[in-house]
Amino acid sequence: MKIGDWQIQSLVSCRFKLDGGAMFGVVPKTLWSRVAPADEENRIDMVMRSMVIRGGGKTVLVDAGSGTGYGEKYEKIYAFENNTPMTEGLKSLNLTPEDITDVIITHLHFDHGGGVAYPDGDGWRLTFPNAIHHIQRLQWEHALEPNPRDRASYFRNRIEILEPALEIHDGEWTLAAGIDLLTFHGHTPGQHLPKVSGDGETVFYGGDLVPMAAHLPTPYIMAYDLQPELSMVEKSLILKIAAAESWVLFLEHDPKIAACRVVESDGRFVVGATIDV
Repeated sequence: MKIGDWQIQSLVSCRFKLDGGAMFGVVPKTLWSRVAPADEENRIDMVMRSMVIRGGGKTVLVDAGSGTGYGEKYEKIYAFENNTPMTEGLKSLNLTPEDITDVIITHLHFDHGGGVAYPDGDGWRLTFPNAIHHIQRLQWEHALEPNPRDRASYFRNRIEILEPALEIHDGEWTLAAGIDLLTFHGHTPGQHLPKVSGDGETVFYGGDLVPMAAHLPTPYIMAYDLQPELSMVEKSLILKIAAAESWVLFLEHDPKIAACRVVESDGRFVVGATIDV
């Protein structure tokens, strides 16, 4: 996909499963299971889909998946499938980890930021040694001192190694002409999501604001969200703009749809045309 001066590609680093009830919050299973069938352990199929943006001398990776090195316990809990190092996925795009100039970490939950480091003996090494890693200050501070509700989503040994390679941001910011980062706080403090624009087209990275197409309906909010009512407001506002301006919505966790247009019909948001990325 070409957006202005930027070439955009998708990269699925892993398939995994999470509890369906946790992914849809107060929505009854009789409703959410129609769009996301659950297995015998109530888990639904998901993917970790990163975005690669190239142009203007930059090669930007948006989120790095979970990475490897979790051990049998977590492999079983999350049913990781085809969870290979990001290096393998980059090869399919004719890239190496050293080619990445910037890593935009939307937030530091393990399925978004875990892949920034890999196990090396008894320690950890940065996966993208030449990259500037971008994070919001609110998210960085929260990741270092998470609360009991979301502590399990952060792996401190993978987070602390980032500090020398970090560029910390306070609020909305611009990486380069046409790549703007918007901030959201309902899911977790300081989630920033890229909006890539050019030549009358825009693609917006849904992150955990809109993780799957099944989350387009307004009340379909994750139980993982620390402020679910705020998430609902933030999501509705961005989807209203996306529908009105015919943005492409990039879906980080949807197992089938990489990206789509959003249509507002009778006050509801629904999937429009699906887009190959």
